[in-house]
Amino acid sequence: MSNPYVQCTMGGCQCRLDHQTVQGMIDYTRASHCYVALASIVTIRPATWLAFMDATQLPVQAFFDERRSQFAAHCTDTQYGQLCQALSAPDESQMAAALSWESEEASNSLLCPADAAYPATLLSLDSPPLVLFIKGSVAALHSTQIAIVGSRRASHNGLHYARHFAYALSQAGITVTSGLALGIDGAAHQGALEATGVTNAVMGTGPDVIYPKRHRALHQAIVEGGGAVVSEFFPAEVPRPYNFPRRNRIIAALSRGTLVIEATIRSGTLITANLAADMGRDVFALPGSIDNPLSAGCHHLLKQGAILTTCYDDVLAEWGEFHTTTQITRHRKQKSQDESLATDKLLASVNYDVTSIDIITERSNLPVSDVLATLLHYELRGLVAAVPGGYVKLRGK
Repeated sequence: MSNPYVQCTMGGCQCRLDHQTVQGMIDYTRASHCYVALASIVTIRPATWLAFMDATQLPVQAFFDERRSQFAAHCTDTQYGQLCQALSAPDESQMAAALSWESEEASNSLLCPADAAYPATLLSLDSPPLVLFIKGSVAALHSTQIAIVGSRRASHNGLHYARHFAYALSQAGITVTSGLALGIDGAAHQGALEATGVTNAVMGTGPDVIYPKRHRALHQAIVEGGGAVVSEFFPAEVPRPYNFPRRNRIIAALSRGTLVIEATIRSGTLITANLAADMGRDVFALPGSIDNPLSAGCHHLLKQGAILTTCYDDVLAEWGEFHTTTQITRHRKQKSQDESLATDKLLASVNYDVTSIDIITERSNLPVSDVLATLLHYELRGLVAAVPGGYVKLRGK
């Protein structure tokens, strides 16, 4: 005898829903419900469903009514049999969780390819998401976006540059998109928020599972700041290694360009950058020390033709409509300040790698007390940062 109940996975709930209740939630005349059903069937790729609809010019509802037989002309008898078998058993527990999540809060939305608000850039993917779970502003997904990505184990310099670039580009009116991860992702989101800009996060978990947990407040700030938190995974989906490459393709597709701050030569960040390049999007990369493994990925991208990026104006110059007189003037002012600092003997004594107090004192030929006092002043200005073993030079805002 078959089990008359399905398990509800919404938010870790352990209650059981009877099939009648689940069926009462589902309306197969609604495109969004049909797409949710198709997305719950893991045995058939999303691209296959979309290919059938493209070949027949039939809507998604045709999979669940008498028009289904028209798909038979576009596959073998065996394939059609597999199609019908799959359609007979969508995952009702996932469907219930998805529809419950959508109705839980006004800020929750489901988008499918049939919706006008579904980002058109995602349709260029080999296997577009059949359902997007969105918390926050759907409109934010249609703004001009730059993906700022990099290592989870970023250096102090990397975190600084991620915030700096996100802050400046947000002020120029560009939405910052990243993956809500530790390291560069989190710093990029923070930098955009500090500029009162808009930032979007694409997750590798279900929409109700915040990962890492320490980014719960950041998650909330992104939504409250007018951004969107996006996932293609059903509620209760936990972080799994194979989820993140799928997340990365959405980040790349949503964004007009991808800026890589720090990355090792074999990192998921390079997956995002390579996907962006394959889609014809701009790829920007920051150079770094040849001795730093976190710069190896950026140097590899630069060899492959990525745009050498040392200041936010390098991005704006590629995107002409954002390269306004105001931004040029601001950059020139910054450049003038940098040139005056270039003659500063003490600042010149600090490397971009860790430099000890003894070395700084020896190079600058100043008393230790003066060195410490000046370094504190420079730290407050964002020109240097205290790190274990001494100081590192930063690029000021």
